[in-house]
Amino acid sequence: MRIDMHAHYFPTTYLDKLEASGSTFTPIARGVRAGDAPGEIDNRLALMDAAGIDMQLLSATPQLPTFDNARDAIDSAKLANDLYADLTSRYPGRFAGLATTPLPHGEAAAEELSRAMDDLGLLGASIGTEVARRGLGDKSFEPLWAELNRRKGILYIHASGQDAASPLIADHNLRWVVGAPFEDTIGLLHFVSAGVTERYPDIKVLVAHLGGTLPFLAQRIDDSAAYWQRGTPKPATETWKKMWWDAANFHGPALRTAVDTFGADRIVLGSDFPYFQGDLYLRARTYIEDAGLAAAQVKDIVELNAGALLGL
Repeated sequence: MRIDMHAHYFPTTYLDKLEASGSTFTPIARGVRAGDAPGEIDNRLALMDAAGIDMQLLSATPQLPTFDNARDAIDSAKLANDLYADLTSRYPGRFAGLATTPLPHGEAAAEELSRAMDDLGLLGASIGTEVARRGLGDKSFEPLWAELNRRKGILYIHASGQDAASPLIADHNLRWVVGAPFEDTIGLLHFVSAGVTERYPDIKVLVAHLGGTLPFLAQRIDDSAAYWQRGTPKPATETWKKMWWDAANFHGPALRTAVDTFGADRIVLGSDFPYFQGDLYLRARTYIEDAGLAAAQVKDIVELNAGALLGL
């Protein structure tokens, strides 16, 4: 079964709710054929069929309700999850969904995760690599980690699109060129350094974009553990081998490095839909097939690993 594990869904009413609550970030999610306007779901399914993709795992990242006002954050998350549940119920076997939670409000996030998984059939949670300028090691997030761990749920970590808090990125239009992969890198290091993976070993962590620069910097990161690592005695690369990584990178040599670093059994197909469509959507699969990996490794990444992660 071919499952695209990195695909976004941005219903219009949810984006409107975010904007009404104070978000100025929604324009990048509008007009990209990733919502629920007439024909958009049919077009998405036709693209999946043309690329030989059976299912998409959907997340609202990076359009997340990280509002200081708890009511705005909670109401927005509930709306997103209700809309996701509606879509997945109307197209069983074609879509699965991850919950949106009202972080930075940790207790409320755990409560909404419970509702989303128990009542709506969603499979875990999606979060950004930072939440309102708080790193993923922030203590206020502990209730969400504990609830995900108890349920053995998926935690999908995706770049927040906040320029890694750097004007050197923001002022030069590099947000999605290098800002996002560096956010993936930094977010994971915060997460591991805070010991979240040690305290909550049953969370199924899935990371976007092949982990950003992590495969390339793996040895440097291990060698420098004394400078940055606090919460776990294990080398970071050992911890990573228990995580999952989507292949939305599209560069064969980078994929081979990731296979050498994480293992072919921990990498899953990912497209970054809707930001790559048409022939570029098909490339999400074909670049894996053409990357020079062994046939068994290709089969793992394209057809087997995602189903194992989702428990199918």
